[in-house]
Amino acid sequence: MFQSFDVTATAAASSERLERLRTCFDEAGIDALLVPRSDRFQGEYVPESEARLAWLTGFTGSAGVALVLRDSAHVFVDGRYATQVRQEVDLDLFTPEDLIKNPPRIWLEKNAPQGLRIGIDPWLHTLAEARVLEKAARKINGTLVRLESNPVDAIWHDRPDEPVGSVSMQPDSYAGQPAREKLAQLAEAVKEAAADTCVITDPSSIAWLFNIRGSDVPHTPHPLAFAIIGSDGKSRLFLDDRKLGKEAAEYLADLTGLQAPGDFETALAAIGKEGAKVMLDPNLAPARVAALITEAGGTLVEEADPARLPRAQKNAVELAGSRTAHERDGAAMVSFLAWLDRQQPGTVDEISAVRNLEEARRATGERLQMPLLDISFDTISGAGPNGAVIHYRVNTDTNRTLNRGEIYLVDSGGQYRDGTTDITRTVPVGPVGNDEKRFFTLVLKGMIALTLMRFPEGTRGIDIDAIARMALWKAGADYAHGTGHGVGSYLSVHEGPQSISRRGLQELKPGMILSNEPGYYHEGAFGIRIENLVAVNEAAPIEGGDNPMLGFETLTLCPIDRRLVVADLLSPDELAWLNGYHNRVRDVLAPLVGAQEDRDWLAAMTAPISQDRPHAAK
Repeated sequence: MFQSFDVTATAAASSERLERLRTCFDEAGIDALLVPRSDRFQGEYVPESEARLAWLTGFTGSAGVALVLRDSAHVFVDGRYATQVRQEVDLDLFTPEDLIKNPPRIWLEKNAPQGLRIGIDPWLHTLAEARVLEKAARKINGTLVRLESNPVDAIWHDRPDEPVGSVSMQPDSYAGQPAREKLAQLAEAVKEAAADTCVITDPSSIAWLFNIRGSDVPHTPHPLAFAIIGSDGKSRLFLDDRKLGKEAAEYLADLTGLQAPGDFETALAAIGKEGAKVMLDPNLAPARVAALITEAGGTLVEEADPARLPRAQKNAVELAGSRTAHERDGAAMVSFLAWLDRQQPGTVDEISAVRNLEEARRATGERLQMPLLDISFDTISGAGPNGAVIHYRVNTDTNRTLNRGEIYLVDSGGQYRDGTTDITRTVPVGPVGNDEKRFFTLVLKGMIALTLMRFPEGTRGIDIDAIARMALWKAGADYAHGTGHGVGSYLSVHEGPQSISRRGLQELKPGMILSNEPGYYHEGAFGIRIENLVAVNEAAPIEGGDNPMLGFETLTLCPIDRRLVVADLLSPDELAWLNGYHNRVRDVLAPLVGAQEDRDWLAAMTAPISQDRPHAAK
């Protein structure tokens, strides 16, 4: 299994760990410490050796930060984890806080005592974050202390070793562009920014630039590494050579200068001493990286990571690979959902469902000669009330049976050499109530509305996020997460800079892949989410219109459960889209589905829905 169901962190030892951590404050010269979820690379997934927040608090979500003071402690999470944090941390020790509405900088300004000395590990906070925290500290006449060593590490005596996952090449036949061309284009971007060199700290950008993939962290195939790339096209890659087999070592040696990770700080100081103008992304680069350059005499040129936007705009080869990956993944989903539908309520639990889904992906990939290389994230497998925990991760303690009369939410994805998938489907376990069907249909209306959007060049994710929420808003409901995130090409399932959300300021450009995933969550009862991935199409004229418009191509192929659809709540256009989508799903997937009983299920689940027959039997 690519997924473990072990309990990875608990709050049982938090009291003792907090006490030991506070004993380090005097020696460090601080009164408080920020403990973020992030590592030096600011990635969503961190290796076990970097999971400080989970080790200290028991909170296992992918975003958050703890603020530990001498007499109180707080855990800041966003809306996705509002329920989860209360379940995982010891509420007698930690107070949950809203990371979006009341982040640490605002909390400190409102609540911290005057003169507070706030410690941070400057490798774990970006330059932009450190500046914001420094400003907050000044407002309370306090000090932001950039620590030389991390106090959590000092008390974490059984801390795991750093990962040395193997590195492989991403062939041009899947990447669509040679690494040399990408590096040359990036060097031109450095010149245009009037910089001498550029520091790349995002491992996904490094994987894309050098056409390599790694295995240092779960489910995201990038190697943990840093790079320095000059305006002259020369580059250096700081990568542990234990990760390289002979073929990868020869490939990279021919492409770049390979150096040990331990040389990175020295190299930064050296280019600073040369008085170089160094381009870096203040929202991605650790504060420590910037300090090493400027303290040695260098000048920062603060610009967005020049690899992010070209990485996000998939080329024709990458888009073709994504389409075939989704066809294969859709066939696997059909096999899984058909199997699930044949089981009696109460005989399947959340873990056994995940196991069967992963096996369906594995078997389908082998049969269609493109193996599953990993899952793209830990499968969210939520039955009944667990489905209302937005980023629920099932483990042996929380595992729940899929019972009659409930709905089941499964959010999952696969990593294939030709693409990354992410799909959510919500299905009934036996007959369910009208409330669940109504909200399912409202969520579906939002997803369809976004799918059918046409929009001019320059449109940002923030401009269209409300479209997916409109039906829910009219019903007095909403969801506490973004509508869509970017997705990589056999890379991170959550990729920037593009998103469809209230914070989505990046213009949507052709080739970008995003999720379209509105939802509804009734805490303690049920959760609903429907998710397809879409790609932004080139702008095209509209008959009778004045301007060409961008639009979306739906990549995900899998039935949307018709038994939960209240057809009378759909407009004729919405119903036509749903029936047309199901026709396409059936036509494309039927030849790829192996078992006849699964093909029969597919045919039944994609049969047309009409307004006078809204709840046709499967």
